[in-house]
This record gives sequence, C-alpha cells and structure tokens, in this order.
Amino acid sequence: MATTFLKRQKEMKRLEKQREKAERRAQKKLAGRAGTDGSDENVNTLENEVPGEVPGIDTAVPSEPEPQI
Repeated sequence: MATTFLKRQKEMKRLEKQREKAERRAQKKLAGRAGTDGSDENVNTLENEVPGEVPGIDTAVPSEPEPQI
C-alpha cells in the first residue's frame, strides 16, 4: 500500500514539473515576441548581405596591377 502512495507522489511531481516547464516555454515565447516590434528593417538588411562577407572590409582582388611608368 505504501508503494502506491509513493508512485502517486512521484507522478504528481512529474506532472508539476511538466506544467512549470510549459509555463517557462510560454513566457520565453512571449518575451521573444515582445523583443521584436514586427519591423522588416532587420530582415531587409540580412537579405541584401552576401553570405560569408564581412561588412566594411573590401576583399576584392584587382585583375591586373596598373603599369608604372
């Protein structure tokens, strides 16, 4: 009889942890939504960038050096 009571307590703790975890996920999701104001400004800048390119650094290699006279 004691084992049934212990099993029930264990199950109740498991369910409580599950509820707490779901609440944390929901809060995190809401916080993430509140952090973004819905503007497309950041999306547009990411679309225009070339993958692997660091902004502000010119990595172009000249095709031919200029002849010096």
